[in-house]
Amino acid sequence: MDFTDPPSTAAWLHCDARTGFEVVRTSRLGGGWRLRGATTAVEDGRAWAVDYEIDVDERWCTRRARVSRLLEDGPATVTVERAGQGRWLVDGRPAPVLDGCVDVDLESSAMTNALPVHRLRQAVGDAADVPAVYVRADGLAVERLEQTYVRIADGEGHRRYDYAAPAFGFTARLVYDPSGFVLEYPGLAVRHA
Repeated sequence: MDFTDPPSTAAWLHCDARTGFEVVRTSRLGGGWRLRGATTAVEDGRAWAVDYEIDVDERWCTRRARVSRLLEDGPATVTVERAGQGRWLVDGRPAPVLDGCVDVDLESSAMTNALPVHRLRQAVGDAADVPAVYVRADGLAVERLEQTYVRIADGEGHRRYDYAAPAFGFTARLVYDPSGFVLEYPGLAVRHA
């Protein structure tokens, strides 16, 4: 199952868990894609802003992600890079806890839920465990996040997946457009452009 090329720009309104906005610009990059975006939000009474640049290959496997925090005690940046054979570097140092991850998932971003969906190209009924390199919005801590995507029947012309992140006790039905970008992420974001 193929997706169309992603739009050149997309935007999400963050709601419920936080209030804010995310924008991303996509561009071709050496057989893959560069996803450059920013999220600003208020969550639990605290404002934060995160910039990101994610490079994926032609199969949508993450090559590299640079994530920057713009507020709090001053700017900070973390870089995660796939080092081959399922291994990862965090700011140039090996991070064995991330072994086996393929995708990056930013706590600040609805867009990063497009990465495993594009890569897996699941048929209806297929389930996949998709551990991800998870970058927190507050402090840019990098950790492993176990998550699952189950492709369910399409609805109203949109692709749908049941998503679970057991560490947070979180489940949601995510709705995607034909390009594989999230349209509805219940409790977090709604696509606006």
